[in-house]
Amino acid sequence: MIVNPVAGGGRGLDDFPQISKCLRDAEIHCEPVFTEHKFHATELTVKAVNEGYRHIIVVGGDGTLHEVVNGLFIQQKVNPNEVLLAVIAVGSGNDWVRTFGISNRIPEAVKAIKEEYSFLQDVGEVSYEEAHYRQSRYMANVSGAGFDAFVVKRVSHLKKKMRASRWRYLWCMVRSFFRYKSTGMKVWVDGKIVFNDLLLSVAVGVCKYNGGGMQQLPEAVADDGFFDLSLIRPVHFWHILFRFHYLFNGGIYRIGHVMKCRGQHIRIESSPEISVEVDGEQLGGTPLEFTIRHKAIRIVVGEDFYNRWLDDPDRRKD
Repeated sequence: MIVNPVAGGGRGLDDFPQISKCLRDAEIHCEPVFTEHKFHATELTVKAVNEGYRHIIVVGGDGTLHEVVNGLFIQQKVNPNEVLLAVIAVGSGNDWVRTFGISNRIPEAVKAIKEEYSFLQDVGEVSYEEAHYRQSRYMANVSGAGFDAFVVKRVSHLKKKMRASRWRYLWCMVRSFFRYKSTGMKVWVDGKIVFNDLLLSVAVGVCKYNGGGMQQLPEAVADDGFFDLSLIRPVHFWHILFRFHYLFNGGIYRIGHVMKCRGQHIRIESSPEISVEVDGEQLGGTPLEFTIRHKAIRIVVGEDFYNRWLDDPDRRKD
């Protein structure tokens, strides 16, 4: 059990006694380890797999999960999907768990772990430019380039000044809207250019939610072998204001300035260079390349999600 004690403004540590009790009551025996610095969860994951562990519980938020998933791909002992990954969400956004019907309530999250309804999820490999070098990272949820990355950068600055809040992201998003300028971007999907003009933001992902509950990719299917993209063209604030609810209820494509695409390989170039965030973590910048890893990790999901997936023979392969 990899625990981030500072996740959710300290919830990882505050909730740990309750989490431990619920796990004991469910007869789930764990060895807890605590992260001490950034990327420590990645190191702990590699160490755990090398020592023979094949079940990992992540106690943290989307950022902690991101580090653990990257650890699964760094280790060379087994195929990443041979490790069963579960999450007890104590972060501030907790967007990844929303897609899979995993409750934010600790007893229900532990119940899902006990039941072990598992699912093979796609993962994205993201290549980006940083310090004049090409680097790569693995994505479990959603990436954003342009405005999204600009907002995440402001959110990270606020984390040191205020306690975790579901409104922090929205506050930064509204403030950033009046400061960020749309950028000229070229977007290729599976080798074909689909956009060459000014864009406010691009979201690329395998899951539906980001930004604390927004559905930027409401039609994403986490095991279909494709990325979903939402391309947001320049838009006036008043146009968004009266359609703001569409960002949360799955109706984002009803906003005329939003275009959707789907593909297995994505390339994004821009002038000037823009930043990218991956699973809420600020990274480098353009040019960006996204490559799908089909059914790359095995995760614990909620019972309702599992039953819906089980009833869909077109998607069920394993």
